[in-house]
Amino acid sequence: MDKDITKLLTAKSEQIKKLQEIVKKAIEEETLITNNLLNPPKEILTRGQTISDKVAKFGGSWAFIISFFIILVVWVLFNTLTPVKDNFDPYPFILMNLILSCIAALQAPVIMMSQNRQEEKDRKRAENDYLINLKAELEVKALNQKIELLIQEQIQTLFESQAAQLEILKKLEHKL
Repeated sequence: MDKDITKLLTAKSEQIKKLQEIVKKAIEEETLITNNLLNPPKEILTRGQTISDKVAKFGGSWAFIISFFIILVVWVLFNTLTPVKDNFDPYPFILMNLILSCIAALQAPVIMMSQNRQEEKDRKRAENDYLINLKAELEVKALNQKIELLIQEQIQTLFESQAAQLEILKKLEHKL
């Protein structure tokens, strides 16, 4: 009987060792992903990038639209209502068209620079999301392996304990 109990206990310790190996393997596989997610590269902005972000932020706001509309209305009203000698840009408003064209020509590339940087940030976020999903997949896979191992070990232990019980019953039957 002591041999049977020892056999059952060693089976349990082997099961624990196998589980520890699976956990160790899963941890080793996940450390690279975890390190990458915990230590993202720091973003260092140049002065031009900072300015392009601010211009894009202001250029795409209602404050810009409303203030620009007010400036245009004031420009047109001033140059149409004041005496001709005080007008600095008479009716066809050629100077205003030139200024609007220059603003559009300068603002578009600056906004595109900011959008390119934002696109790069989005790409890095997508990579991190992929790594998180991969990490979750590895964890699920490790859990499935653990569950399968536990089920196999439990079935084997049940069979062994039933066999041991049958042997004990046979010994008892022979003694009686």
